Amino acid sequence: MPYALFYQDAKLSKAYPTEADVWTLARKSGLVVDAISEEKSAPRPVLDNDYEIRPCQLEPNEDPAKNKADADREARLEPRLN
Repeated sequence: MPYALFYQDAKLSKAYPTEADVWTLARKSGLVVDAISEEKSAPRPVLDNDYEIRPCQLEPNEDPAKNKADADREARLEPRLN
């Protein structure tokens, strides 16, 4: 089942093969923040501003595996800041 990033009912990202792939995209986009809860002392990552990662319907001719491969290739080409 493919997953994507949503805000309310609007699909904001391409579809990716797994939920973990969308978390990676959200982290790179600056949409993940660390939250502290009363139950756990260590911070845990959450999506900022009511964004959600959910299962999604594919657009016509959309290929989640290709979307992931394209994102991985782009990530390798981006300059890294130290």
